[in-house]
Amino acid sequence: MTTTPTSPAPETPTAADFRFMDAALAEANLALDEGEIPVGAVVVCNGKIIGRGHNMTERLHDVTAHAEMLAITAAASTLGGKYLRDCTLYVTMEPCLMCAGAIGWSQLSRVVYGADDPRRGFRVLTVSDRPVLHPSTRLLGGVLASEAQSLLRRFFTLLRP
Repeated sequence: MTTTPTSPAPETPTAADFRFMDAALAEANLALDEGEIPVGAVVVCNGKIIGRGHNMTERLHDVTAHAEMLAITAAASTLGGKYLRDCTLYVTMEPCLMCAGAIGWSQLSRVVYGADDPRRGFRVLTVSDRPVLHPSTRLLGGVLASEAQSLLRRFFTLLRP
């Protein structure tokens, strides 16, 4: 599991983390069915999903239509405000730098992700000592990572047989 240095102690995933990551994986499966890179996301507040999304960059012809961006937009719409301070984002793959910026601006309290992204993940691409995420955002990685990686492998195998 990956945690941020700002976490007081390494977090252990809870049963709720696995349940909501399953919901994000369901979104990723929708993306796979639509021929999109299978990444899914849900935003949870007070134990309820208030936003969901899956990659739609091909369908919408929009490079910003990542699962995280769509889920954050839906959650902000549900709450009627731009800040998601008491919310958790569950996403099947480590966010890219663009999505990490949106996560930071929305002030999400917590981000839980599945698979690492060693090529384009924000942790690899961050070159400054200044955090991309909001300073109070907690980060937990590796939750259901093998399931998320399996979907990604399946997609790229179908793409390049």
